[in-house]
Amino acid sequence: MDTHEEHRPWGHYEVLSDGPDHKVKRMTVYPGQRLSLQRHKYRAEHWFIVKGRAVVTLNGTDLSLESGEAVDIPAGSAHRVMNAGAENLVFVEVQTGEYFGEDDIERLEDDYGRL
Repeated sequence: MDTHEEHRPWGHYEVLSDGPDHKVKRMTVYPGQRLSLQRHKYRAEHWFIVKGRAVVTLNGTDLSLESGEAVDIPAGSAHRVMNAGAENLVFVEVQTGEYFGEDDIERLEDDYGRL
């Protein structure tokens, strides 16, 4: 599978694996940036922090995570990640569930006007 970076206002991601029962992405978030507050109907996610410092909001609770730490995002949970450090935040996102399309994103808040 050819991989390439998908650029977004907050950073970029690369799909490492895309199968019928999972999808794996390498996510890079620029300093001070954050993804939209969102939820997914058809998939759960597991985020493993590779580099940097993350503040993960999960159903209204903020969690601070550093390299080597992880969090599980159940399907239907409101969540977002923010880069709280001075260097790029890198994490691996493992999606499991029944559908992995980008249209399974319900944005609740967005810093970039994408609601």
